[in-house]
Amino acid sequence: MNEKALLKDAMRVLKATSRTFYIPITFLQKELKTAVATAYLIMRAIDEIEDNENPLVTKEIKHSILSGVSTLLKEDAFNEEKYLQLVAPVKEYMPEVTLRLGDWISLIPKGAEKIVHDAASEMAEGMGKWAKADFQVHTKEDLDEYTYYVAGLVGVMLSELWEWNAGVKTDRELAIGYGRGLQLVNILRNQEEDMLERGVSFVPDGWTRSDLFAYAEENLEKADLYIEDIHKRSILLFCRLPLALAHKTLKALKEGKEKMTREEVEQTVEEVQMD
Repeated sequence: MNEKALLKDAMRVLKATSRTFYIPITFLQKELKTAVATAYLIMRAIDEIEDNENPLVTKEIKHSILSGVSTLLKEDAFNEEKYLQLVAPVKEYMPEVTLRLGDWISLIPKGAEKIVHDAASEMAEGMGKWAKADFQVHTKEDLDEYTYYVAGLVGVMLSELWEWNAGVKTDRELAIGYGRGLQLVNILRNQEEDMLERGVSFVPDGWTRSDLFAYAEENLEKADLYIEDIHKRSILLFCRLPLALAHKTLKALKEGKEKMTREEVEQTVEEVQMD
């Protein structure tokens, strides 16, 4: 494929992989849209390795692949041949987004490569560590470390992309809170499923579900402060939609619902765009 066709195909994979993030990414202007879309696909590719539930993809295999990916992303040029060798033993259990990691990396706009590579490398290393530890969270520090690797550093990376492309400066700790807040809502939403299907709990020892709700709210407050520094409309729209959905999902969970309805999601998208 030429670059234009490959980018179009990347957006297809993005939409199939996550409608939640596909919509806000389309709010962004051309170069930044490409940077964030490819960064999301790269991180999703890594996440699918960490999240793989096939019993043949053991925690040791996950750790080995993710550590290797982290190293490859630190090199000046990504070696796709080495990457495909890394995933070859479990290739049949991996989704398209993971197998095509090299494609997504090739689409990163000039000037944004280091920002995305550094963040993805750190994420892969952290996820590999947590996969090896079988995602056993026992303390608040454990929870903070895990949520930083899977979401907080995404907030940091986005902030660096905002500054690179549009000169928008934001607070690093609030950026981490933005990502962490969204992840904590996901943890609350999937708490029972994670335990029943994976035998995993991301709740620190001694914490109640109420404690987790309070911590999610604390971080969403940081997220609210984070977006106050953003005055470029397209970037603000991007940030506001996932945050609005997180606030409303948290409210729904508190009311005993499993999640927001499709109609509520669509209404939220319209509200964010009209405001």
